[in-house]
Amino acid sequence: MRPITYVRATDTATAVTAVSSDPTSDFLAGGTTEVDLLRQNVMNPRRLVDINDLPLTGIVGTPEGGVRIGALARMSDVAAAPVVRERFPLIAQALELGASPQLRNMASMGGNLLQRVRCSYFRDAESPCNKREPGTGCSAVEGFSRGHAVLGTSEHCIATHPSDVAVALVALDARVHTLGPKGERSYAIDDFFLLPGDAPHREHPMEHGELITEIEVPATPIARHSLYLKVRDRASYEFALVSVAAALSVMDGVIADVRMALGGVATKPWRARRAEDFLIGAATQRNDFAMAARVEMADARPTAMNAFKVELAQRAVVRALDMLCDGNETGAAPGSGSGSPT
Repeated sequence: MRPITYVRATDTATAVTAVSSDPTSDFLAGGTTEVDLLRQNVMNPRRLVDINDLPLTGIVGTPEGGVRIGALARMSDVAAAPVVRERFPLIAQALELGASPQLRNMASMGGNLLQRVRCSYFRDAESPCNKREPGTGCSAVEGFSRGHAVLGTSEHCIATHPSDVAVALVALDARVHTLGPKGERSYAIDDFFLLPGDAPHREHPMEHGELITEIEVPATPIARHSLYLKVRDRASYEFALVSVAAALSVMDGVIADVRMALGGVATKPWRARRAEDFLIGAATQRNDFAMAARVEMADARPTAMNAFKVELAQRAVVRALDMLCDGNETGAAPGSGSGSPT
């Protein structure tokens, strides 16, 4: 057994100093993923700095129509917040489909964004894995890859980003605010998640000791007509094979505005900008939806095991847009289960 020192931070600045000054320290929030990784010897910090007493739990609507969410707000609280359900239903749906009720009551929003991949090779602490031990190789490339990514991959990593709510936040152009050794920073959320390239161990631009303090979702009127559709192997306790976060505005039978992001298919929450560009000005017809989906998935690089995800993603995009056009804004499959705890 490895000894671990545990301390509780009393304020944000103290927490940042405690972790940034010690490369063997790490923050501890809900711990629903971190504790698992500690047990599996995937993470090996010598000190955990508990941040649960920090005043970062607010969920506040802005006068402009957005919302500011504290990094320590629990997933269940955010999903239940009236301001979120009214202004951003896709966020509430993504959270409710992202984890079991028990996990949602513990998991924090900031931790959810920072959760590690669910690749079995990363988590077994024995197989070669460039995320866990840079330069050792990617076992999934030639191994079991059914649940892995088909977009944004590299020869060094094909692991899928696991978060559900991050997909919704990417579709909404959210911003991630942090506090670190060099002061406050703000990241556009699409830039906050890094493609693996030749450095898959680096998943975010943050430095050691930098702490997420808040997630800012800007006013997005189109989001009131939105959904999060999640396709998975079973209706409970399962990660997405494919998911779609979508918001749609239609005028006179023509798409005036659209926001879309995909989960379960890429190495980061994937903003479907090609599909968005194709759909602006298009008619609300299934043929146009299908063409937009094909355009978005044109650069997919599947393995033999996950090639089915390309067509599945295309079908999910069409279904999500169909549901929005039909006025059915509940994108959830029956039941809710675990997909992205933190």
